Amino acid sequence: MASMSTHTRRSLADAPFLAAATGGTPHRRPVWFMRQAGRSLPEYRELRAGIGMLESCFDPELVCEITMQPIRRHDVDAAILFSDIVVPLKAAGIDLDIVPGVGPVVANPVRTLADIRGLPRLRPEEVGAVVGGIELLLDALGKTPLIGFAGAPFTLASYLVEGGPSKHHERTKAMMLADPAAWHELMGVLTDITIEFLRAQLNAGVDAMQLFDSWAGALPLAQYREYVLPHSERVFAELAAYGVPRIHFGVGTGELLGAMGEAGADIVGVDWRVPLTDAVRRVGPGKGLQGNLDPAVLFAGASAIDAEVRRIAHEADEAIAMGATGHIFNLGHGVLPDTDPGVITETVALIHSLAMPL
Repeated sequence: MASMSTHTRRSLADAPFLAAATGGTPHRRPVWFMRQAGRSLPEYRELRAGIGMLESCFDPELVCEITMQPIRRHDVDAAILFSDIVVPLKAAGIDLDIVPGVGPVVANPVRTLADIRGLPRLRPEEVGAVVGGIELLLDALGKTPLIGFAGAPFTLASYLVEGGPSKHHERTKAMMLADPAAWHELMGVLTDITIEFLRAQLNAGVDAMQLFDSWAGALPLAQYREYVLPHSERVFAELAAYGVPRIHFGVGTGELLGAMGEAGADIVGVDWRVPLTDAVRRVGPGKGLQGNLDPAVLFAGASAIDAEVRRIAHEADEAIAMGATGHIFNLGHGVLPDTDPGVITETVALIHSLAMPL
């Protein structure tokens, strides 16, 4: 069982995000957006000028300020910790950097059993700066919940094996299929790192957690079940004792939604390709849904946004009638960098204005 925090968790039962996430009835439709903090905000670009991404992630004051920016601007119902999925790898001592315009680049890709066995483990003190940022945020956020997050083991593995972002994940799939024993050993190490990173955030007092399996959609269902699902299951199982809502999200994972629902999360994130009414059928009743406005819709003008937001709200209400325990409005992926922040604010206000079902 997870070692529990001595931190007194905040009482935020009335917060719409937490009400929807725990099967309650929120007083308004809760909404937050993946990548709501970041490049779409001019105040973020000004603050980050000349400061590297990873440097920002290890500065508690910057973590706090960047996380707070969309809360002040957009009136969203939850904050998500400003960090990056490769932060725990960097903290553990893996030589990597986030290259502007490219993404995470790993100096020495993991390709052999010796490479796997040479990987470091993460110690809680190595993410002390992240914990410090959370402590500042809990004071700054007031009644707004804070979501902690981590990259799922498969997505971390894909970066380590490929050496950086990949369109086809050919080296990752080759290791998985050609040497399953080595693959599962690698996934075991990364599962340990993911759990340790999330445990540090939960001990610090985050109110919910999200596991991002950004690249799991590259796999067919049978491979996902065999090579990925057991490790994601362990993440959720080992953190269940904290009693906070757990969200599971991937991109292009429509065919995997049922299996992702089995991994143990309370809420399954849905990208824009799958209607919420189809998602509830695939995931099954008894879990919440999060999503799923296409980020590109925010470029289409007020009438298109209005129509899409109302459609998704209607589908969400139908999904709840079909057995979903709640719905949290979100994008089907992250805010795109060139999105007009004023449009985001207006979209949040529109979502809040839509009546809840009786």
